[in-house]
Amino acid sequence: MEHSTVQTIDRRNFLRAAGIALALPPMASLSHRLKAATPAPNLKMVCVGNSFGMYPEAFFPKTEGTDFDLPHLLEPLAEHRRDLTVFSNLDHGIKGGHFAVHSFLSGVKTEEARSMPEGNITLDQRAAEHVASSARFPSLTVGSETGLHGGCRMSWTRSGARVPPITSPKELFHKLFVEDGAETRLRAKELTLLKGSILDGVHQEAKSLQKHLTGRDRDKLDEYFTSVRDVEKRIAQQENWQNVPKPGVAYGEPEYRGIVQDLPALFDLIALALQTNSTRVATLEVASQNFNTGILGVKGGYHSLSHHGKKKENIDALLKIERYQMEQFARFLQKLKEVSAEDESGSLFNNTMVLFGSGMGNGNAHTNSNLPIILAGAGFRHRGHVVCPTKRRLPLCNLYLSMLQRFGLETDSFGRSTGTLTGLETA
Repeated sequence: MEHSTVQTIDRRNFLRAAGIALALPPMASLSHRLKAATPAPNLKMVCVGNSFGMYPEAFFPKTEGTDFDLPHLLEPLAEHRRDLTVFSNLDHGIKGGHFAVHSFLSGVKTEEARSMPEGNITLDQRAAEHVASSARFPSLTVGSETGLHGGCRMSWTRSGARVPPITSPKELFHKLFVEDGAETRLRAKELTLLKGSILDGVHQEAKSLQKHLTGRDRDKLDEYFTSVRDVEKRIAQQENWQNVPKPGVAYGEPEYRGIVQDLPALFDLIALALQTNSTRVATLEVASQNFNTGILGVKGGYHSLSHHGKKKENIDALLKIERYQMEQFARFLQKLKEVSAEDESGSLFNNTMVLFGSGMGNGNAHTNSNLPIILAGAGFRHRGHVVCPTKRRLPLCNLYLSMLQRFGLETDSFGRSTGTLTGLETA
């Protein structure tokens, strides 16, 4: 067949027709048949969440479209209203209260992970797999290590392991910008070699067992191999960056003071990490641990106030906590707008998709429906307030699939998605 007579085929349709949902590399022999995906160059992703949702009556606008009204919690975002989309009626269709909050970025509860093709891998970690070693840190996970139901548990790997968070701005600053001493680097290199040697031995032993196993035991071994591959990838990434100097920044080393006072610094450091290309994927989760509400002039704990019992004084106090988070989120968006992208393709904001939300819809009622979701940046043609249908509800994972495809992944599914989110287009 002549080249001129071959119809151009979208790569995703090609993969779907073949029954494959993997991100295959471009193949030169098929280059005349496939239309390459066109993600923004060096696109980045940030996911911001909290454990208790947002008070619905003060979060969701009453009007649709780009001229939507600004409820109390969205007022700090007034300057950015043309550059973001607020979604109503998106969720994962699951229940479980606090125990389902951890499905925010995956759509899958931890106990259901084994029944899903990709487990309960989260949006950020799926994106991190794609960028791999293109940055020193494939992803940064920031939040509280301890707290209600185990603290921040927003990020999960393909093998079902929770990604432990960086818990303070000082720790994050050192990880990003402070060089290790020669002795520490030598120990790290030796440890990397040792880990590699141990993995080689364990891998060979496991392979010798494989032919003797059946049924559930074989499934367990497959899960084990997935975990081994995750470790092997991390070791390879560490080796690639051990001799590359960390970037220098004009930012003083911050001290740990608790999540309320530290939130601006954490956002600043995430912005610097993106700007210096130290990472292309980051998450920040706000939990109740070390959340000193007194700094905001509030009496009572964050978690207890989320169970406000419809009492006005409790709701007013909760709104101060949530308004503060929205103010810092708005400040972060502004900071991204003020920084040029490394490749001079526009502002960092235009090259970063920023998701805000929670796995909790209504903290008082412990419901996981109608989650508070905002998407900003990344060159999308934003539509203001989008009210999704309440009948035949769309999975939140449809939005995540759209984000992953925009990020450059050639995949047709994620979590509980049924397709991409209709109408979410690039500008």
